[in-house]
Amino acid sequence: MSKVAYLGAIAGILVAGAATAQSPSYTWSGYGTNVPGSSKCPTYKMTINVTVEGNSVKGRFVQEGRPERHFEAAKDASGLFKTKAEVGGGGSMDVSGSVKDGDSKILLDGYCKFGGPLTKK
Repeated sequence: MSKVAYLGAIAGILVAGAATAQSPSYTWSGYGTNVPGSSKCPTYKMTINVTVEGNSVKGRFVQEGRPERHFEAAKDASGLFKTKAEVGGGGSMDVSGSVKDGDSKILLDGYCKFGGPLTKK
């Protein structure tokens, strides 16, 4: 085998290995639903991105026109997670969901409710 072909084969193996080693990533985008005392939630658009590394669940979310926020949680053996995310002004949102094959979902619950099924990226 020529040196060029050999190096090309090694590069291909390294790229394939890196691709399979990537952490699963998910996304959800949509509008909020009302909670008691709020009527504007259906006009608020949110995008949520979630990455899973082992038992660690890390998420970033942004409502249109607002700063990006984040959360971190640990998932249990059945893939469930729950935490709080700071949203500014002393407020927070409850974050819960699941990351498992065929049943990945998220819910941000606070001034509005945002979430639903997560789509794998």
